[in-house]
Amino acid sequence: MLTGRRIALIEDDEIMGGSIAQRLGLEGAEVVWLKLAQRAIGALRTPRAPIDAVVCDIRLPDGTGEEVFTTLCRTITPPPFLFITGQGDIQQAVRLLQSGAADYITKPFEMAPFLQRLVLLLRPRGAVADDLLGISPAARRIEELAATAALTDRPVLVRGGPGTGKALVARRIHAASDRAAAPFVHVNLAREADALAAIMEGAAQVGEGVLFLNGLERLPGAAQSWLMGWLDGRPAARIIAACGLDIAAAVEAGAFRGDLYFRLDLFEIPIPPLRDRPDDSLWLLHRLFEALNARREPPLRGISALAEQAVRGHDWPGNGRELRARLVQAMTTAEGEMLFPADLFPERQTAAEGDLPSLSQARDTAERAHILAALERTGGQVAEAAKLLQVSRTTLWEKMQKLGL
Repeated sequence: MLTGRRIALIEDDEIMGGSIAQRLGLEGAEVVWLKLAQRAIGALRTPRAPIDAVVCDIRLPDGTGEEVFTTLCRTITPPPFLFITGQGDIQQAVRLLQSGAADYITKPFEMAPFLQRLVLLLRPRGAVADDLLGISPAARRIEELAATAALTDRPVLVRGGPGTGKALVARRIHAASDRAAAPFVHVNLAREADALAAIMEGAAQVGEGVLFLNGLERLPGAAQSWLMGWLDGRPAARIIAACGLDIAAAVEAGAFRGDLYFRLDLFEIPIPPLRDRPDDSLWLLHRLFEALNARREPPLRGISALAEQAVRGHDWPGNGRELRARLVQAMTTAEGEMLFPADLFPERQTAAEGDLPSLSQARDTAERAHILAALERTGGQVAEAAKLLQVSRTTLWEKMQKLGL
């Protein structure tokens, strides 16, 4: 079942860890057992050989599984994470799913369902998904551009709003290129307090792989100068950058170096917002639903036609990230056998029923809409949105995590 797979196990409990490691070994997997959060971060950031999946406990002696996952996400694209959680940690696990983790399982659990969930996470090595961002003509065009970009070594600039799938496009280019076996180092500039240090660290790790700079418009002047010098040195790595919709305006205003922009914009892939691709919103809804429902107990029967209609009609300011967050929350709280509009858009039901929401609900709804509007206006720039909202970037990031954005 797991023959030839390398599974990282992050678990400090000797009894549970030993039991899981033994069973994974019997299934043919090579197990890398790590017992501390900080040691796991180092081992997964620069593994001796590719890791196919990670089984991680939420609670660790020197930190949490969430810290391991979010720290790795700042510099690399981590392997699929299956979190082990206690009953009191379920909301944290749901938050991790909204942030991109693959799955979680609640203690105590039997080995058979645990193995089934783990196998579901594993994609055949070298495999690339058939559909990248959807089924619309616009999505197909993005696939064509990504395939063409994979055949070259030129820098690529992926342009789109927050949550449109820019990182997915970058990973597709890497996976389909002749650098697929080399590292893919993801530097998410929205999460970095020191952008220059993060880029320098990524450049040191990437070797002949792909350095993906996500949030290019957030790059401060010193980091822009360093990056230009690094590119002038003809590094062995390939660079792919992603930016919001307003980077050209930043160039015109002198906030971003024109020579660096044109150096990186040799091959551009624009991603239209999800509101302009209603067929893709339904495709993404069903694709995510199938994956989430496969590990839900009990599974839901499906998605109602009314819910589908509501999804097609929503303007999705948060794009695919918002859709995933809404679906995870809906499938966690749904009481019936089908998903209905009220499950995906509970704020609409509150308004339609004429009931006054609680102050907490009203505040969350208003803050969610306000943050999404700020992110849309700033092209997804968290730092700029924080300035617009007159809060610190840390405060805004924590609020986005809480609201599932």
